[in-house]
Amino acid sequence: MDVECEVPAAAAAAVTNGLGGGEASAAPAPLSAEQLDVEAYAAQYLGRTRLPRLLFIAQRCGVESIELEALRMAHDEARIREDTLLYRDAAQRIDGRLGPRYRYDQGWVDSVNRRAEQRKEKLETELNGHKTNLIKESIRMGYNDIGDFYYGHGHLSEAFKSYIRTRDYCTTSKHVVQMCMHVILVSIQLGQFAHVTNYVSKAEQTPDELDPIVIAKLRAAAGVAYLETKKYKLAARKFLETGPELGSNYSEVIAPQDVAVYGALCALASFDRSDLKSKVVDNINFRNFLELVPEVRELVNDFYSSRYGSCLEHLEKLKPNLLLDIHLHEHLETLYKDIRHKAIIQYTLPFISVDLNTMADAFKTSVLMLEKELVALITENKINARIDSHNKILYARHADQRNATFQRALQTGSEFERDVKAMLLRANLMKHDFNQRSLSGQRKM
Repeated sequence: MDVECEVPAAAAAAVTNGLGGGEASAAPAPLSAEQLDVEAYAAQYLGRTRLPRLLFIAQRCGVESIELEALRMAHDEARIREDTLLYRDAAQRIDGRLGPRYRYDQGWVDSVNRRAEQRKEKLETELNGHKTNLIKESIRMGYNDIGDFYYGHGHLSEAFKSYIRTRDYCTTSKHVVQMCMHVILVSIQLGQFAHVTNYVSKAEQTPDELDPIVIAKLRAAAGVAYLETKKYKLAARKFLETGPELGSNYSEVIAPQDVAVYGALCALASFDRSDLKSKVVDNINFRNFLELVPEVRELVNDFYSSRYGSCLEHLEKLKPNLLLDIHLHEHLETLYKDIRHKAIIQYTLPFISVDLNTMADAFKTSVLMLEKELVALITENKINARIDSHNKILYARHADQRNATFQRALQTGSEFERDVKAMLLRANLMKHDFNQRSLSGQRKM
């Protein structure tokens, strides 16, 4: 597979926009962005993913105190990790607002780059030596070391290429899985989600039995990829299949709280009521994740118990923090709209008629806005009903089950009669040898 030309543009976008899948609400989640504990949020994650998350919060929060706190932490983290790319980004955004200590230090950047160049030359020399000796395992480890070096310094496209090159030198299933996990990690941060699903599949197809923690990581990574590609039902399934073994073992990509939030929202937006009960409400493994985010657990229970007003209130409370999520923010409006529409549809199903004033109270909205939503759903054939706009009543158009049953019976009878006549005709043709012979080219009639 040719990957060389796909990565650099994505790498630039990743540096600008952030990377990884995260959740801006901890357990319990704060109720507004102004109450977000940035330090507690960042503590959920390990590795390089902290940096773009903090920069993303600083860019999106709209509250100066939180912005400066996130930038301060990103600045310090970048210096610790010697990531000069994100250090420059953080220092430029701070723009002197945190004092002289947080001004851009060109001398430090030059020093780090010199050491990095020396380290890179050493690693490349070692790799060339391994290639000369033709030892596959040493070559594989050499490429891994170079990939780790590039990843640590923020050169994601180069890290991706190095990890990919280890593929030709893998001699065991364990090596293949390790290569896949490295590629998945970098691909998520680059935003190359097609590569994520591809290499998740490759890892799952290895002949040896996978460790439960690895399986949980693969499910979580696949869920993030499906979420980003707007395949919400598939994303929900992957998050719901993620085992409790995940814990904090994949904090360089996703926190367990994220699994609860992503899985719950995608399931509410895409599952029907029976799937919601069997795969979410009665799912013991997923319940462990939901316990980490009580608000999400409550909104799932409220939705299933038809307490839609309470469910929508919980969603609105969580919204400011969810909008600070690197992966979820682009999909939040769509998911919220789908959840709300599904709630409206389920609310109307049991009734022959519904008072729009009562329904508007249940959904915490005005009658006018509710009527517009109902009109849209009726137009899209999601609700089979009509609206008495004068009296503000919704009347369901229930099908005549008796007539529909008779019509189906008549149709089935007609189809059976047609099939029987066709079989009798064929049997008679064969009986009297009325057929066309291809060998002689002559037709006997």
